[in-house]
Amino acid sequence: MTDLGWIVAGGLLMSAIALVGGVTTILRPTTLDRMLLPLVALAAGTLLGGAFFHMIPEGSAALPALAAAAWIVSGLTTFLMLEQFLNWHHSHRAALQTREPVTYLILLGDAAHNFLGGLGVASTFLMSPRAGVIAWLAAAAHEVPQELGDFGVLVHGGWEKRRALLWNLLSALTFPLGAVLAYVLAQSVAVAGLVLFAAGNFVYIAASDLIPEIKEEKGLGAAALHFACFASGLMMMYALAYAFHA
Repeated sequence: MTDLGWIVAGGLLMSAIALVGGVTTILRPTTLDRMLLPLVALAAGTLLGGAFFHMIPEGSAALPALAAAAWIVSGLTTFLMLEQFLNWHHSHRAALQTREPVTYLILLGDAAHNFLGGLGVASTFLMSPRAGVIAWLAAAAHEVPQELGDFGVLVHGGWEKRRALLWNLLSALTFPLGAVLAYVLAQSVAVAGLVLFAAGNFVYIAASDLIPEIKEEKGLGAAALHFACFASGLMMMYALAYAFHA
């Protein structure tokens, strides 16, 4: 299969993860709430691990240190600007409790997030297929709790479940769009810069959106579980990096 074929297939598979929101229709809210934060903690670890152990080393090797740092910071600040502009936040637990009319902002924010994710993951794949697969896995780990939370927002905002699932899927289709754009831009734009830009996105999402959620837990047992999930995500990404380089 060609690079474009892998990119499109990976993008469509990522979009299909949006259908996981349908699980909320068969789970009790308390059960889902217990599942979400461990998943969020695991996603935070995999995002940081994917950025620091795979994407940043690959991208930085092809650029001067200052230029590499500038690309990472630009990716981080772009996501900060996006969240401020949309007044949108990846709050998974709160998503299941709110009934505020923020459903359209959630869909718009999710579409923008997926587009940038597709751009970054595909760019990483074009630079290094191995690192690209790891970046895809890290992004997928984040997509599961995000899509569960987003679906909860739509349903609690008054959307019929089938309609909510459909629009959640449509917003996820911007991931392959961003991935194809990365393939086109690779002909004229430094791929290494896009990889580092995406790494900045990953770091921002993990540090600004996900880690604060797992830090709110007061109980020692739950806090230990969340930390273990977070550390597991980091160690998994490090082990993959070590295995590939070895």
